[in-house]
Amino acid sequence: MKTIAEPRTKTLTVNEIYHSIQGESTWAGLPCVFVRLTFCDLRCNYCDTAYAFYEGEKKAVPDIVAEVLKFNCPLVEITGGEPLLQKNVLPLMTTLADAGKTVLLETSGAHDISEVDPRVHRIMDLKTPGSGECERNLWANIEHLTKRDEVKFVVGSREDYEWSREKMREHNLAARCHAVLFSPIFGRIEPRQIVEWMLTDSRQSGLEARFQLQMHKFIWAPTQRSV
Repeated sequence: MKTIAEPRTKTLTVNEIYHSIQGESTWAGLPCVFVRLTFCDLRCNYCDTAYAFYEGEKKAVPDIVAEVLKFNCPLVEITGGEPLLQKNVLPLMTTLADAGKTVLLETSGAHDISEVDPRVHRIMDLKTPGSGECERNLWANIEHLTKRDEVKFVVGSREDYEWSREKMREHNLAARCHAVLFSPIFGRIEPRQIVEWMLTDSRQSGLEARFQLQMHKFIWAPTQRSV
């Protein structure tokens, strides 16, 4: 007699799950559980998590949730790689939000964010010219941003800075989302240089952006994993 197969459990390929301090965004400084998913289809020339391009282990979504909940931490970030490459990240984020967690999603600007649970805080990285992946930005994502979301520009040069500033103004990002973040490429540009440009623009014409450093790279070695 033919048996009816049980529905297959949703799985994700996971690079690592760890508990650390949030190093970026307006949530910086808070304890956070990070779920780093495997795979990325971009190759930004400053990438600091290339080990997540391919390394990982398949895990069932309920097992990932159980592992996260063991840390008893209210803040969870889903990162990568590029999390939105795996469709089962959507039910993972919904399940974590249902469990009462504040969920952050770190994603590039290259993938559709419209299907993400509206309770999730999306931190979207719009790729600058210096990244080598600027042409991959999906500009339709701008229409889906809300006051829960943040937009990040990673800056490595004056060209990157001016491009970021103009895109921020062109799309009225400060009004669309919770925060606009300017972040230096670690080791490529002096952070003070970006701050000076921002202060000049603030005095001359106003600039509703926030400077940030990758805090974890100053606490631990810049190449340290699981921090």
